[in-house]
Amino acid sequence: MRVILIVMDSLGIGSLPDASSYGDEGANTISHITEKCGKLNIPNLESLGYGNITGNSDGVYAVSRPAGCFGRLAEASKGKDTTTGHWEIAGLETDVPFKTYPEGFPKEFMDAFHEAIGTETLGNYPASGTEIIEVLGDEHEATGKPIVYTSADSVFQIAANTDVIPLERLYQICEIARKMLTGKFACCRVIARPYEKVNGKRVRTPDRRDYSVDPPEKTVLDNIAEAGQTVYAVGKIRDIFNGKGITTAVHTVSNMDGVDKTIEAINKDFKGLIFTNLVDFDAKFGHRRNPEGYGRAIEEFDKRIPDIIRAMNMDDVLMITADHGNDPTWTGTDHTREYIPLMIYTHGNAHGEDLGTRKTFADIGATIADLLDVKRPLHGKSMSGYIEVYPD
Repeated sequence: MRVILIVMDSLGIGSLPDASSYGDEGANTISHITEKCGKLNIPNLESLGYGNITGNSDGVYAVSRPAGCFGRLAEASKGKDTTTGHWEIAGLETDVPFKTYPEGFPKEFMDAFHEAIGTETLGNYPASGTEIIEVLGDEHEATGKPIVYTSADSVFQIAANTDVIPLERLYQICEIARKMLTGKFACCRVIARPYEKVNGKRVRTPDRRDYSVDPPEKTVLDNIAEAGQTVYAVGKIRDIFNGKGITTAVHTVSNMDGVDKTIEAINKDFKGLIFTNLVDFDAKFGHRRNPEGYGRAIEEFDKRIPDIIRAMNMDDVLMITADHGNDPTWTGTDHTREYIPLMIYTHGNAHGEDLGTRKTFADIGATIADLLDVKRPLHGKSMSGYIEVYPD
């Protein structure tokens, strides 16, 4: 048996009850996408029960007999970032949000960082990554100084033209930052943001790399690996968990590349978890406030769901979910505090069950643990009783 867990990064399904504390009351990623785009052509997601989930958009249709179990999950952890969401999915809840830097990183840290890397930097303020390379790109390319910026998340992002700062040097600079951003200057993730100039236009390359802190306790990934099973990470999953509990990892350059590599993993012979992050929804369309592009990306993924299902063994389990919201119509450029959807499909389910509204993303991790017969993580309530699995 394998569990195939696919995260449609940032596809939230309505603001959480505490969203006002985050400035996100009324945010709804999927509803506001369909308001801008109209009815989405997503028959496969709808067949799995996506439109049947409480609070979903009028632009996504409910079906009378969903083929998958379906529900929505609230985030128990404090925050609305990638790391918090994925860790909670894997059974780790965080009570204290990661430290953020809305005024930029302190001078004391930046002075020490400049000394460590042998050069000053540009920026050091919250910004859109695609905008800041346009604002500071000329100066960066003339001086060789890296561009540093942050966001509402706990991130230290370093952008560079790879013709000015070679990719491996950019990674080295990020590794130095990762070692320094602890204690009073703690930061969840350092992110390398390489770009190049193509026909005079600055374009990000697919060579992004995340340097996360270690999860503070074991997750279901550790439990699976310690049981001798495979944890196959597709996309930025390895970076999010800083390699902890990961036995195999592959990099991706796009959503469709992520789907292709997920299918490649399904076609291999092993027992365990395939954990995929499809980042384009968030990085290319959520943060860039592009609801039309987001809608097209959902439709593009929907077309590939039959390919995934055809590749599955009879006893495999498919889970499709998200990690937070990123309403592309919302103010600013940051994530939104929302419920996430969950659809679970097996060849054995004659029809789906309504899983209702769950109290924590960690129910996913607990369910995976039961399905793979490994130790449960500390948090979460299993939903495995709803899932019918054929013996292979």
